[in-house]
Amino acid sequence: MIDVYQIIDAIKPLDKAKGQEAEAYINTLTKPLQSLGEIERLAVQLAEMTGEVKPDVSPPGVIVFAADHGIAEEGISAYPQEVTGQMVRNFLAGGAAINVFTKRVNGLLEIVDAGVKADIPGVRTEKIGYGTKNFAAEPAMSRKDALRSIHMGMRLAEETIERGAKLLIPGEMGIGNTTSSSAISAALTGIKPEDLTGRGTGIDSKQISFKSEIIRRALELHRPDPNDPLDVLSKVGGFEIGAMAGAMLYAAYRRIPVLLDGFICTTAALLAAHLTEHAKDYMIAGHLSVEPGHLLILDRLGKKPLVSMGLRLGEGTGAALVFPFVQAASDMVKNMATFDSAGVSKEHI
Repeated sequence: MIDVYQIIDAIKPLDKAKGQEAEAYINTLTKPLQSLGEIERLAVQLAEMTGEVKPDVSPPGVIVFAADHGIAEEGISAYPQEVTGQMVRNFLAGGAAINVFTKRVNGLLEIVDAGVKADIPGVRTEKIGYGTKNFAAEPAMSRKDALRSIHMGMRLAEETIERGAKLLIPGEMGIGNTTSSSAISAALTGIKPEDLTGRGTGIDSKQISFKSEIIRRALELHRPDPNDPLDVLSKVGGFEIGAMAGAMLYAAYRRIPVLLDGFICTTAALLAAHLTEHAKDYMIAGHLSVEPGHLLILDRLGKKPLVSMGLRLGEGTGAALVFPFVQAASDMVKNMATFDSAGVSKEHI
């Protein structure tokens, strides 16, 4: 049985010595020094994370956690709450963007009902509850359920890694979860809700103002403790956000790199980093979404996104699209020739 706190306490710092070894080896490859820029830096980071100079990152394991949010009752989304369950059915049928992009990178895909309001035949059911409570009026969940969501994410990450995943991509689906993410991020960082709140599913500027006001009032009502991540999660969070944080923590414990998606995923990363600072060492920022809070939270984590493509879908799609860059860093170290092995002179390079 997984013990959440034992896993958290057992997460180790990066292996900087292995990173230096990897950098020295990269400098012997048939190219001018640092000519592959970010790919070289990624390769060093992967070595530090995994403790291997030539780590494998394929196949990636993609876990999409789906859950509903009581805050959706306030009308903060452009879509009705029923869309969460409908999209889970779409995932199961193979028709969503994450299905297409995971297949493209030969990933291992798992769809998980972490707390959808409806029962969906055929889905992996790990339901913490039938959606969270409306945190505009009451805490989103109990502290016990917050811990359960993290534990569940750890278990799913363990299973995915045991299936052979060498890198983890946590994804999500849940109408209302950008509101929960903005509330969590505001509670943990002190950033104003209006600076973190964006369009989500496509709401207009008037609705954005309403959404940020709902968050501000909820924070005043519940006063989540920024020094107690479980308190924050329980008061304004979501089951899928807790599960993603748990998956990231377990991956860090196993020295498995985590490739971050958009704002909601990065909020889960912030939550994990508040549970232990070493968790963020194992995270790679895949892309920069158009949600205004995303860059602010990446900055708090000290992460620089690899690309910016104007995405705001979620599901893990941005990370899956960026995965080939990470794969390239791994392939470079494993497959490129050195100057000596290729018989190439490096005297004038």
